[in-house]
Amino acid sequence: MQKTIKFYAYGHYLWLFTLIFGFILIFSFDFRLYAQNATFRAGASTANITPPLGSGIVGNFGIPPPANYVHDELHARSLVLDDGTTKLVFVVVDNVGIIREVFDEAKRLIFEETKIPAAQILMSSDHTHSASSASGLGNLRGGWNAGMPLDDYQRFLVRRIADGVRIALNNLEPARIGWGVGNVPQHLFNRRWKMKNPVVNPFGGKDQVQMNPGIANPDLVEPAGPTDPQVSFISVQSLKGRPIGLLANYSLHYVGGVPRDHISADYFAVFADRIQELLKADRQDPPFVGIMSNGTSGDVNNINFRGPAEKHEPYAKMRIVANDVANEVLRVYQTIQYKDWVPLRAAQSELNLKVRRPTPQMLAYAQKVLAKPETETPVHRLEKTYAERTIQMNGWPENIDVLMQTFGIGDLGVAAIPFEVFTEIGLEIKAKSPFKSSFTIELANGSYGYLPTPEQHQMGGYETWLGTNRVETVASRKIVTEILKLFNQVKQ
Repeated sequence: MQKTIKFYAYGHYLWLFTLIFGFILIFSFDFRLYAQNATFRAGASTANITPPLGSGIVGNFGIPPPANYVHDELHARSLVLDDGTTKLVFVVVDNVGIIREVFDEAKRLIFEETKIPAAQILMSSDHTHSASSASGLGNLRGGWNAGMPLDDYQRFLVRRIADGVRIALNNLEPARIGWGVGNVPQHLFNRRWKMKNPVVNPFGGKDQVQMNPGIANPDLVEPAGPTDPQVSFISVQSLKGRPIGLLANYSLHYVGGVPRDHISADYFAVFADRIQELLKADRQDPPFVGIMSNGTSGDVNNINFRGPAEKHEPYAKMRIVANDVANEVLRVYQTIQYKDWVPLRAAQSELNLKVRRPTPQMLAYAQKVLAKPETETPVHRLEKTYAERTIQMNGWPENIDVLMQTFGIGDLGVAAIPFEVFTEIGLEIKAKSPFKSSFTIELANGSYGYLPTPEQHQMGGYETWLGTNRVETVASRKIVTEILKLFNQVKQ
């Protein structure tokens, strides 16, 4: 009897093992068969989002000047990928930073009209400093807006973003996809410098680090952080090789050289135009769409502070940068291997972060600064601006939820973070990513200010000041951990 029971148990486990193994074989066969028979599709579009003349142009301190001229139209540029079961949507908007409420409303509208879930839609700002505000708090760029109604321009953005995605969906066609990585180091410089002598900040203290310290400043010691020379890109073509769209990612804050009252999408738009020209994709039907997203560039610009100083006419430097980046993309573009089908995956989560609070001493100092007569010489030229921000931060909630998101595109991983992210954080994500290749899009799905590392916080400087940075000093650690967790989910 005992032998019979043992045999029965053995037979039961053998049957269970055979069943499970059979399911694995069937699933693997079905997956391979599906991959062979499924049609990969792609579509792209642009939607004009240029504000009217007279709108305030944000991106600098002080009262936003009214726009008097449109140098180049602003757009929301969309790219849609479809593997037959899952659609992924990229939208890059020509704006300095867009609050989450605008993006969430656009995603809600897109789902209502297309049934694409919000988790499969990645929206970001490219961070041009020559556009109207969509932050809800003017030049504060990304303050607390929960419960506040959207203004006229924000509602306009929501509608145009959703329209652009629908147009890209209408443009879907059988396609093949490839991606690559080039290097353009010559235009990247960390703008935070360690100084020989401490530098006064707007709060009455002193910092070890100064942002934009001046070219050939004799007190320069060394850059406070690295740069990331890589330009990553995704390319989609028709089955006959006609370019459909190209999404690039480069960790450069912006270029500038734009008159204060001009509307412009900066080098991001120049790149889009130049790559279209280089790929001989002009005047197609439907049109080719070039897109440049901003990488992890919160502490990087294109000014060589070691010198010598450069002088350029308006818009000249951005053409130089865009041309060099586009030429490198073209070089790599000519070598990439396209795939007829890849699996698409998406994952997102809400990450709860503590909000930085001003101390009683900081609040008292802010009140003292605001009470100063105009005739009194300020300790720092921005002390009143940051006194106002200190008081505003005291009205923020104790915690906020921020959206973390990742896409898996075959062996390529894309991360999305709603901050102006320091480059070393992006480099850490690349180094630890489970994907063969990956990149991070910043200012994605919201705009909450700068994201330094804890070590950078200790050195001080503009990007770490309360009001410029709004979340706990260890936030970058939590964000990297969460992004890697999401990467592993879409990798599986």
